[in-house]
Amino acid sequence: MKLSAFASSFLFDPKKPAFRDYATLLDDNEKLPGLEASLEQIGEYQRRLWANQARALLVVCHGPDTSGKDSLIRTLATYADPAGFHAWSFSRPRGAETRHDFLWRVTPFLPGFGEMVAFNRSHHEAVIAERVWPVHEPESYNWLNRYRSIRNFESHLVDEGTTVIKIWLNLSEDEHRERLLKRLDKPRKRWKFDQSDIEGWQKRAQYGKFAEEAMAATHTEEAPWFIVPGDRKPQARAIVAAVLAEQLEGLAPDYPREDEGVLKEYRRLLAEHGVK
Repeated sequence: MKLSAFASSFLFDPKKPAFRDYATLLDDNEKLPGLEASLEQIGEYQRRLWANQARALLVVCHGPDTSGKDSLIRTLATYADPAGFHAWSFSRPRGAETRHDFLWRVTPFLPGFGEMVAFNRSHHEAVIAERVWPVHEPESYNWLNRYRSIRNFESHLVDEGTTVIKIWLNLSEDEHRERLLKRLDKPRKRWKFDQSDIEGWQKRAQYGKFAEEAMAATHTEEAPWFIVPGDRKPQARAIVAAVLAEQLEGLAPDYPREDEGVLKEYRRLLAEHGVK
């Protein structure tokens, strides 16, 4: 995967596996690409991707509760063509999902050629959240096997033409607490608050530890993790939008070449009916 110096600056570094080693907020003097310009580029390049029907893009968004995954995905979709952009959210496995291998539930929602798909949480929850809140008997899990399965799964996707970008929104403890309290204070956000938010806060350190381990085990050159400062949503959105615009441009730099024979016939038919 080719990355600019800007995008590379947010790559996960195996030598720094702890989230505390990464920023949660950038200095105001830090110059970031303009969000609106990046979103317009995403819209244009995503339409080219859809027109070419040759490659696909999967964007995986993770982070603690309140880190802004929903609003980030809504922002990324600002100028996207709904014919080729889809977003899916994955919560705790239920029903049939618990009776299949952990990759089963995400497979039907992977992007087809020409599509850009965003996952709000993903198959990686099977090695993060399930370690905190097991779906099966704890002794039945083999986490090393799951890490290997994820690496193989994502390697297969890349080999078959899907670019995989994985985003972790890095939220400080203070900002996390403040956003949880806002969910209680604002009626339009209060509906999102439930018992899992309390449990998530109580087990924040444990969840973060497992996320760090999972990231170290599943970060690869072909399907990398990006650690994005998450304390200020506009900053996070600008960073992610710039990274995705860069990747989309590489996947579909231009529209398919037109068929001159078809265009000539089309013009002839229009001319016969008096259309200039």
